Amino acid sequence: MIELLLQQGYADDWVAEAMKKVPRELFVHPDYAKASYSDTPLPIGLGQTISAPSIVAFMSKSLDVQDGMKMLEIGSGSGYQAAILAVLAGDSGSVYTVERIPELIALAKGNVEKLGLTNIKFIEGDGTKGYPQEAPYDRIIVTAASPSIPQPLVDQLADGGKLLIPVGSRMFQDLELVVKVGKEVETSNLMPVVFVPLIGEFGYK
Repeated sequence: MIELLLQQGYADDWVAEAMKKVPRELFVHPDYAKASYSDTPLPIGLGQTISAPSIVAFMSKSLDVQDGMKMLEIGSGSGYQAAILAVLAGDSGSVYTVERIPELIALAKGNVEKLGLTNIKFIEGDGTKGYPQEAPYDRIIVTAASPSIPQPLVDQLADGGKLLIPVGSRMFQDLELVVKVGKEVETSNLMPVVFVPLIGEFGYK
């Protein structure tokens, strides 16, 4: 699967090596274990999904994560994306991941513990507000669809930082990359995507 992601341009060598260290079968629901390496999103329970490997690879590549970076993830899911980011950032980096559903936090924690990852911190709360206690962040990734870019996330982005977020309706979105330069932000559309809705004060109600 990973070789195919490389050939299709979804992953680069840096991301591919990280994905090899994070077995997807650990993060999917047992009922869908046989589809772990199919390039498709899969249900993880509670109305949520784990994204297709191509989307995870593309988002990770687009973020351009470097060793030692501090990152914020909105929407922990089963912990798969957070685990890949944690590997990319290395032991000197950190991932703060905010999730509104307590049962998913417990699931994701258990999954990343199987890999021995210690640089991920889980926070229960409204992800649309970010996590200002540890701001600013070098990278912010949102794994749910928002009607617009939540201003708190832009505010918590470091100078030169990058924010990746699906923006659009509940049915279809564009994956937008936001780059912060001083007080200015530059936004570009990367690809059409479909994500579950981001629920919260600055997302969907």
